[in-house]
Amino acid sequence: MEKINKYLYLFGMYVYNPLINQKFKFLLNSQYWNEERILDWQINSCKKLLIHAYENSPFYKKFFKDVSFQPQNFRSLEDLKFIPTTSKSLILENSTYIQNFVPKEKHFYSETSGSSGTPLIFYRNATWDAWHRASVLRGYHWYGINPWERNGYLWGYNFSFKKRLKVRLLDALQNRFRLFSYNDQEIFVFIKKLESAKFLGGYSSMIYEIAKQLNGMSNSRRFSLKMIKGTSEKIFDYYQQEVERAFGQRIISEYGSAEAGIIAFECPSGTQHLNMETAIVEVVDNEIVVTNLVSYSFPIIRYKLGDFVQLSSSTKCSCGVMHGAINEVFGRVGRVIYGKTQRYPSLTLYYVFKNLAMERNLVFNYQARQNVKGAMEILIEQHVDREQHRILISEFEKYFSSDIELKIIDDVSLKSTEGKRLDFISSIIDG
Repeated sequence: MEKINKYLYLFGMYVYNPLINQKFKFLLNSQYWNEERILDWQINSCKKLLIHAYENSPFYKKFFKDVSFQPQNFRSLEDLKFIPTTSKSLILENSTYIQNFVPKEKHFYSETSGSSGTPLIFYRNATWDAWHRASVLRGYHWYGINPWERNGYLWGYNFSFKKRLKVRLLDALQNRFRLFSYNDQEIFVFIKKLESAKFLGGYSSMIYEIAKQLNGMSNSRRFSLKMIKGTSEKIFDYYQQEVERAFGQRIISEYGSAEAGIIAFECPSGTQHLNMETAIVEVVDNEIVVTNLVSYSFPIIRYKLGDFVQLSSSTKCSCGVMHGAINEVFGRVGRVIYGKTQRYPSLTLYYVFKNLAMERNLVFNYQARQNVKGAMEILIEQHVDREQHRILISEFEKYFSSDIELKIIDDVSLKSTEGKRLDFISSIIDG
């Protein structure tokens, strides 16, 4: 059966994007480059990206001209400081003028989760996509994981029957299983399947929730997981305590975003190594600023991701990888929405509003706030008429049923004066 899963995966990967394996092999070699060689790679890669952005993106052409920056004169990473930083709001406003299509390359639809209230939609060219996926595979390789091995996935879900079938098919091709809802029976089945899995990945908050359920069970279970990977949210210490008790190991971190790419991946020695072949990381006023070196079809240059980070001063690690590292990420905080009887990942909001946009052509700029368990306010910038209000409530009920009382407040200004605006704010202390 393992051979079948392997060949299915390799065939699917080749059909999807044949460049992935090539980039993966490159990364297994480049991770041992010395500091001088990786720096040379970054300078050359950055110069090529900047020239491409200037020549193919109307936004960046004007952006560079406005500060008299000439990409052909780029000589060192210090020269990046002559370019102003970009932000999510700036990129969103100008996405049409940033997007370009690389000749003779396939392009892939991509979008951010909309954690700042509005999702960014763009297209990755095949080479960018290959670097992104190969970077993840290298992280798996550090843990002795083959990507076709049985794995559990705590990510998004969709209640549309047609979409659920499609997701199940794609999961089957990747030997993957996931939760489609977080009721006790589904969680029990998921935990049972985990007994035969080799790795688990997804939202750190939901890994924590699964661990709590597992620790509350009377009968003990045995697992052979090689890795538990958390992404998209901060991994709290109390998450680790619960997960170690349940599975005998910590959650390791994959840090990045859809638009900025894989920024760092934690090795078995506990170091979050920077993905230096594809990303230049700066820290400006304690905030991470990323240049995605492979983002040709949608250049991401000096991009403020909205997280506060601390970089390591050492590049030495017992695992042998020679890259710089992140000591800690302070800004990616994953929260839980509390119903009257159940808990839900805050990223559920993303699926509610994505469905409204994709299926109803209703695009809202929103923010959810919760101060009391079982109740939540949904603040919306636009005006919501009676029919739209009905549709909103109906969509929320698909995910929360009657477990949460909703209050829709429209015509609200959501401009933030305190930095990054979150799509979900909760004053409830987990316990």
